[in-house]
Amino acid sequence: MREEKALVRVENLVKYFPITRGIVFQKQVGAVRAVDNISFEIREGETLGLVGESGCGKSTTGRAVLQLHKPTSGSVYYDDVDLVSADGGTMRDLRRDIQIIFQDPYASLNPRMTVGHIIEEPLEVHSIGTKKERRERVKELLALVNMNPYFINRYPHEFSGGQRQRIGVARALALQPKFIVCDEPISALDVSVQAQVVNLLEELQDKLGLTYLFIAHDLSMVRHISDRIAVMYLGKLVELTSRDELYSNTQHPYTKALISAVPVPDPVMERERERIILRGHVPSPANPPSGCRFHTRCSIVEDICKREEPKWREIKDDHWVACHLV
Repeated sequence: MREEKALVRVENLVKYFPITRGIVFQKQVGAVRAVDNISFEIREGETLGLVGESGCGKSTTGRAVLQLHKPTSGSVYYDDVDLVSADGGTMRDLRRDIQIIFQDPYASLNPRMTVGHIIEEPLEVHSIGTKKERRERVKELLALVNMNPYFINRYPHEFSGGQRQRIGVARALALQPKFIVCDEPISALDVSVQAQVVNLLEELQDKLGLTYLFIAHDLSMVRHISDRIAVMYLGKLVELTSRDELYSNTQHPYTKALISAVPVPDPVMERERERIILRGHVPSPANPPSGCRFHTRCSIVEDICKREEPKWREIKDDHWVACHLV
């Protein structure tokens, strides 16, 4: 890897959700392996895109990084502080530096609170400024996300989906964070609004020096915003490299299948290019396959893929893959 400062380091992160049986005396009978031993880093000032099919563990990874889900095991270092073992006081202070933009702008805003109160709440919780200063800060934040500061006394139901997501962005920026997890921030929005929100996030990154973990399943949008891209399948990372390298030198068969599904605007190229259709269905994370998780749907599978789990290895400078056959 290049010698650049890693703002966030994730090492051997595991998050299992217990499966229980029984009404009175609940007994654990299994576990959903949502995130299963993954490692990566996010460098200061960059956007790391995290992509994969629905249910592969992307959002759980983002929430586990922020400690909204307590990891089963592993470490998450933010600026060399291990968030997993940090005490409540340390974590409270660090909350000012790490924030999240939620997926659903309709569910993530309290319908009983005004926009002003929603954005002001983080400042209030951390006892920042007087009431008047906080109010001025809210107006600044609304202007920063290209909204009218005089909307401060309106309620969430008075806004469209795109406007609500801008309010969510303003709330995330209230404490002047350095690192933001964008948990599929555009998937619930109309296509016409998605580009506006992504462009806003890019402008804010340039202006405020932010670092993003951008979670999505739209590869074309991830390609637009990300510096590096990590591909996830059934709780495991299968490939991670720079945006251009991922598209020009794809190595993992699952990544190849994902990229082949992205529409190409040129009709001639669209007709001529190879489409990879994955067979079967994604296995259950409660009972994942042995060996390589992808072997049940892979077109080049060999015996070793069924027996042994592939190692997460660097095949060339800053290009990581988990595949026996690469």
